[in-house]
Amino acid sequence: MALIGVDLGGSQVRAGLIQGNQLVKIAARAIRSQGTPEEVLSDLTGVLDEVWSFEVEGIGLGVPSVVELETGTIYEVQNIPAWQQVPLKKILETRYPATVYINNDANCFVTGEKYFGLGRPYNNFVGLITGTGLGAGLIINNRLYSGPNCGAGEFGMLPYLEANFERYASGQFFIKSFGHSGQEFYQQAKAGEKRALEIFQAYGHHLGEAIKAIMYAVDPEAIILGGSVSQAYEFFKDSMAATISSFAYSPALNRIEIKVSTTENIAILGAAALYLDSLKTGD
Repeated sequence: MALIGVDLGGSQVRAGLIQGNQLVKIAARAIRSQGTPEEVLSDLTGVLDEVWSFEVEGIGLGVPSVVELETGTIYEVQNIPAWQQVPLKKILETRYPATVYINNDANCFVTGEKYFGLGRPYNNFVGLITGTGLGAGLIINNRLYSGPNCGAGEFGMLPYLEANFERYASGQFFIKSFGHSGQEFYQQAKAGEKRALEIFQAYGHHLGEAIKAIMYAVDPEAIILGGSVSQAYEFFKDSMAATISSFAYSPALNRIEIKVSTTENIAILGAAALYLDSLKTGD
């Protein structure tokens, strides 16, 4: 089986050809993010054409936007103002003889981990992306669960302190609380700077509170962390674990596994995995 996975960002689009379990070809190019709808589409199809093979059965796309799953229409794509409402599934299926599936980037992440990464042993787990925002995808009973409005897993929007979890458990914490990026503090922490280490300990506490909320909501077997902030896991894992230790139900607390994604090109693989998940669900 051959599949294509596409990671559409606000400034770049990447596509990969997967044959069996192997990513055999990758193409990438810049997106004309301020361009017309047609120019953005041309950038996308140009990358697809580079990896296209007539053996391809399915194309999956991960997008930073709201998705109407039934029609494959995407709305208000982040950093691409011209793409406010685009029937992307219909457009691509007219151009390519393959079935197209589209979902948001967090759902692609968790699906990629299920089929290609650390999520393979679990029937129920959460993929939690800690980057610019706090996004999550859910695998429930071995299947991706997106919800009827593609809104399942928006734990970052849950109220927390005076704001929400996204404000404190994503990269926003470093910018809004301390005026510098998480990457800057990460470099300082690696150099052993005390203040940066203390900031990551504070971050770990907030992330631990978010993880407890997720555990109360969906009782997962595992949580797999991804996103740029997860690279600093060694600096916040202890305070995160200390906060999680106050979880009320000891059986779940003793069984939960928290891991950091190590899967290369997970965004591309995860998009392609949307097709594999569709075979399981019968959609």
